[in-house]
Amino acid sequence: NNEKSVPQLLIRDLKFEKKSLAKLMFSPDQENHPSKAPVKYGELIVLGYNGSLPNGDRGRRKSRFALFKRPKANGVKPSTVHIACTPQAAKAISNKDQHSISYTLSRAQTVVVEYTHDSNTDMFQIGRSTESPIDFVVTDTVPGSQSNSDTQSVQSTISRFACRIICERNPPFTARIYAAGFDSSKNIFLGEKAAKWKTSDGQMDGLTTNGVLVMHPRNGFTEDSKPGVWREISVCGNVFSLRETRSAQQRGKMVENETNQLQDGSLIDLCGATLLWRTAEGLARTPTLKHLEALRQEINAARPQCPVGFNTLAFPSMKRKDVVDEKQPWVYLNCGHVHGYHNWGNKEERDGKDRECPMCRSVGPYVPLWLGCEAGFYVDAGPPTHAFSPCGHVCSEKTTAYWSQIPLPHGTHTFHAACPFCAHQLAGEQGYIRLIFQGPLD
Repeated sequence: NNEKSVPQLLIRDLKFEKKSLAKLMFSPDQENHPSKAPVKYGELIVLGYNGSLPNGDRGRRKSRFALFKRPKANGVKPSTVHIACTPQAAKAISNKDQHSISYTLSRAQTVVVEYTHDSNTDMFQIGRSTESPIDFVVTDTVPGSQSNSDTQSVQSTISRFACRIICERNPPFTARIYAAGFDSSKNIFLGEKAAKWKTSDGQMDGLTTNGVLVMHPRNGFTEDSKPGVWREISVCGNVFSLRETRSAQQRGKMVENETNQLQDGSLIDLCGATLLWRTAEGLARTPTLKHLEALRQEINAARPQCPVGFNTLAFPSMKRKDVVDEKQPWVYLNCGHVHGYHNWGNKEERDGKDRECPMCRSVGPYVPLWLGCEAGFYVDAGPPTHAFSPCGHVCSEKTTAYWSQIPLPHGTHTFHAACPFCAHQLAGEQGYIRLIFQGPLD
């Protein structure tokens, strides 16, 4: 019975019994959904958190957010366009009960586009603000901030009303992303300095200060995935090449043959936090926490040993993912040899900076290994055989290979690959290492 216990998998030398794990992963009764479960459009998962926020998930602040079909549609679509000669007139047009977007062209002219109710769509808003129109509150990700002591000291670059996602209420439940969200008075206000323009069909469009960037992977979110190209999404959902820097006045070129439609594995960057979009179908193919737990138990059942101290190593339970355990496996990142913790060497080497591997004498960082617990980041259900460098988060080979190729936006104009579980910038030639475990000698 998969629900109650993981089958006792007999393993030698860390060879993985894939068949039994596949059964475990895809067992039909793994999630007993009642038949009238609400329709799930998908989930947004914030990169840099290994399953939950450091202080725990609370209310609208959490590491992942599920988008469900609403009891009543709350989507909006553009309707009337007004050209007002004064900001006062613009304020009068945009009443508090109606959604609208105001484009200030100059002190003398503002264009107000009114939005009307759309009974076919649901709208979800994401941003830094805790005001009620925001469904998912996102704060800046500090790389490696896995403990409660890490406090937010930097000034946020995430917009208070960063973006909105509009989902079709009917199959195939298409989700589209737009820059900027409506505030408490149901308004989006693009000031004089924001990049904005009139489109060829006479409509208005614009970009937000730091922009909303999107990257759709090629070949979906699978073990064959390859990184796509980062684009910027406008307030009306049009697609542009990137500006020279995040907040440059000049917009990029419009990309006619691409859309703002989210796919499984699309990345959304809000300048300070990056979100991964997973569709409901994509999540159904993803390993479950139960599957990851089975892999953990399996690797521990093989009783890997420290090749020096001969003590048995074990990955701590998923719940204890921040506290170094005495049986915790450690790895030399240059060669991949897995050991138990030992403290030999000069005193100044105790920080876990460069150490010499006793197996092969290669010198490099020596770090504890942690299982990647956020299943949504896995591109396949393979065994935990590889670790990201320099953080030591462990997952499948294909997953490390995929994320190590993704250039994630950093600051206002640079990109670098990072570990999805802790947001640390990857180091070394590949950004990850194959782990070499020693089996028991008996």
